[in-house]
Amino acid sequence: MKKRILILISVVFLGITSSCTDDLNTEPIVELTLEELLAEDPNAVEGLVSRLYASYALSGPSGPGSSDIVSPDAGEGAFLRAIINLQDFTADGMKNRWGDDGLDQLTTTSMWDRNNKFFRLFYDRAYYTIPQCNNFLNVLQIDDFPDEENIVAETRFLRALAYYNIIDVFGKGVLATEGNLGQSEPLPEATRQELFDYVESELLAIEPVIRETSSYGRANRYVVDMLLAKLYMNAEIYTGSARWDDAATYVNKVINEGGYSLEPNFVKNFSADNNTSSEIIFPLLAESVTSQSYGNTTYIVNGSLSVNTMPIAQFGATGGWTGHRASKGWYGLFGDSAAALENSTDVRASLFWTQGHNFEMNDYREWTDGFPSIKFRNTFSDGSGNAVEFSATDFPFYRLADAYLMYAELAIRGAANTSMADALSLVNQVRTRSSAAAISMTDLTLDFIIDERGRELNLEGHRRTDLIRHGKFTGGSYIWPWKGGTAAGASIPDHYRVFPIPATAIQANPNLTQNTGF
Repeated sequence: MKKRILILISVVFLGITSSCTDDLNTEPIVELTLEELLAEDPNAVEGLVSRLYASYALSGPSGPGSSDIVSPDAGEGAFLRAIINLQDFTADGMKNRWGDDGLDQLTTTSMWDRNNKFFRLFYDRAYYTIPQCNNFLNVLQIDDFPDEENIVAETRFLRALAYYNIIDVFGKGVLATEGNLGQSEPLPEATRQELFDYVESELLAIEPVIRETSSYGRANRYVVDMLLAKLYMNAEIYTGSARWDDAATYVNKVINEGGYSLEPNFVKNFSADNNTSSEIIFPLLAESVTSQSYGNTTYIVNGSLSVNTMPIAQFGATGGWTGHRASKGWYGLFGDSAAALENSTDVRASLFWTQGHNFEMNDYREWTDGFPSIKFRNTFSDGSGNAVEFSATDFPFYRLADAYLMYAELAIRGAANTSMADALSLVNQVRTRSSAAAISMTDLTLDFIIDERGRELNLEGHRRTDLIRHGKFTGGSYIWPWKGGTAAGASIPDHYRVFPIPATAIQANPNLTQNTGF
């Protein structure tokens, strides 16, 4: 009997989440074999691959009100929105004032519990994407089709990316692959080490065979190299064993072989024409008409604007949600007052709205406490463009400046095949691109690098992971506004280096256990 493929791939959740178990009872409306599908449309496989990528960029397949996962608000279930919530709001640079159903817990880095819906939504999103990839890989074994090796490699990359985020955010989960697809019994719990080993093996297997170049928005060899570098960069946190040399191997490949270059105009990386940036290695795509979502960069742009205090049309938006502001944990890296930011030569210091806002965030619920970030916008990099409801600005998930700063950190840590002279050169290329003063070798320390990563990369979904790797997230050695639930900041316990496993996941799979401390 031929295996069947749905035009929109049917998802089997393997007993992973309770919030999606109703999908098991859904009868397919249209079924075709891959052979039949290709006969009708030779590009059908490309369309299905695009649907897998869309799991990272959109909330659902049928417009901004649709959601692949069970969510009270479709936009909240999007991958990018979850990344911003869990990576940036929980860290030093960004805060949200809405306070609705769990956001307070994130923005104050306090009182985390297994019932927070934002933990569930991130878990469900990852374990929606993983079975999608498994089903697709299973079907692809049946028929030959154009560009087969590369499409299989891309699908394995997308699955590995979902697992990487499970490793980073929750520290454990279950290991669902095409090999156990359709298993009726709940899968066993997989440790962080087991998930690490699996992701490493998958990426190493596909790295030599995936294309070196790809169409914009698709994975290629250097996107895989970047994820390998991220995996190894954080290996000491994930497994207890540092892998700095391995991280340097793949960062070097990105820098020396990838063909990317720093975009001369920093702001272009976060504007509606960033699809032509020379720097972006892997974007999550957005489009204001055909790919609308409340969970892509619309969440960042609109969430950072307010019709009450800001000229939102200047940033290409028709709506301002009055939600996100930076704290001095971010803009304080440029100076100790609004005037210092306004007088700085660093372009990055100018990307905060200071007018009518207070430098100190005495109350994170008060909109005018803290400076909204205007780093992302819907206008083109030259300032032109009409205001739109939904963002057309792609999210630069990986970009070259990140790789340069990763190299510098690895050099400081003594990784093989790195040099401090090259590290200094790369850091200064990042800084001078934004008209910041060049630094000297004596400035190049780990403390400098974590600050420079904040100046360069905040609001791009890296900050929590970076602070954990530098030993600055938990404990009291580094305090930021509202850390630990107080305005001045307070120490938080070490078990906050991972999030609690959602209650719904444990209820659906009794093999899962809660993370220590929750």
